[in-house]
Amino acid sequence: MTRARLRDLGVIIGELPTGLYNAITDVPGVWVGHTTLIYDQPRVARTGVTVIRPRYGEIYKDQCFAGYHSFNGNGEMTGLLWLEESGQLGTPIALTNTHQVGVVRDALVDYEARHHPDAAWLLPVVAETYDGWLNDINGFHIAHDHVFAALDAAASGPIAEGNVGGGAGMICHDFKGGIGGASRVVEVAGELYTVGVLVQANYGDRPDLRVDGAPVGREIPAAEVPLPWERPRASGSIIIIIATDAPLLPYQCRRLAQRATVGLARVGGVGHNGSGDIFLAFATGNHIPSDARRPTELAYLPNQQMNPLFYATIEAVEESVLNALTGAETMVGQQGRIAHALPLDRLQTLLAGKRILG
Repeated sequence: MTRARLRDLGVIIGELPTGLYNAITDVPGVWVGHTTLIYDQPRVARTGVTVIRPRYGEIYKDQCFAGYHSFNGNGEMTGLLWLEESGQLGTPIALTNTHQVGVVRDALVDYEARHHPDAAWLLPVVAETYDGWLNDINGFHIAHDHVFAALDAAASGPIAEGNVGGGAGMICHDFKGGIGGASRVVEVAGELYTVGVLVQANYGDRPDLRVDGAPVGREIPAAEVPLPWERPRASGSIIIIIATDAPLLPYQCRRLAQRATVGLARVGGVGHNGSGDIFLAFATGNHIPSDARRPTELAYLPNQQMNPLFYATIEAVEESVLNALTGAETMVGQQGRIAHALPLDRLQTLLAGKRILG
């Protein structure tokens, strides 16, 4: 069966409407780009990099408020100390594999320095999950030019999902995983706001996988779809990036990032000890010029108006993980290792039996 997004299979998560693309790119000015590296010589590559560029690529000059949440911290996301201190995001965000965080971080600095010669101080945000089962991770395949290509390719519109970019070699709930996205539109105090999510999903055991509450992971045993390894293992990671055009302050962005935990739990994420589950939210509803020297006028939503954004985040995170699973294709990696795709026809049968599908 051809790979498809969850809604194309007839499965609707939640009650809120999506944006046009049902992706993080529904937030105005947010661009996404991928570079995917898949080859077998001279060493096996099943890896890549995904970049998120807020503010139509001009985040360096026009910064955003941001906040993060670490559900379980066995992972890396650079730049968080200053983001926590300042409450501001001033660079693109990149997602890649565990052993190439440093290279990708340096490439982001290199790129910004070339495009903004006044950029004398940068602390980029780069996050990782581990693809070393399918990918020869010590082949160090990613170079500056690969990051530059993802940055230059970043655009609005629909985004590729599954085995692309930083998600190329990732595994989720013992099926092939990777990049996924979704969005929601909510009305708050008479204004429409968009919440968009992008995930790099590389976590979870199969028995924990749920789709709209149905325990489908338990219904697809290893005898039907082989596990990628000999036995289930409670490890892996997920990076979740949340964007909104609502006018939020840094502590409100952090509150939004915390709600990603609920969306992840709905799919079956539990925050294993070996998992790096790190979530970041940024809000473009205020403008913070990087060269500001005078007080800047700000707007923000009262805390009692945050609930619609919480629900939007939860629904979009849940659907993003599932889109990563339904978009990913079976992959053969190093040493002949195989990560099988979630079988979509089987998924539809299981959900129809539980009356989730009409």
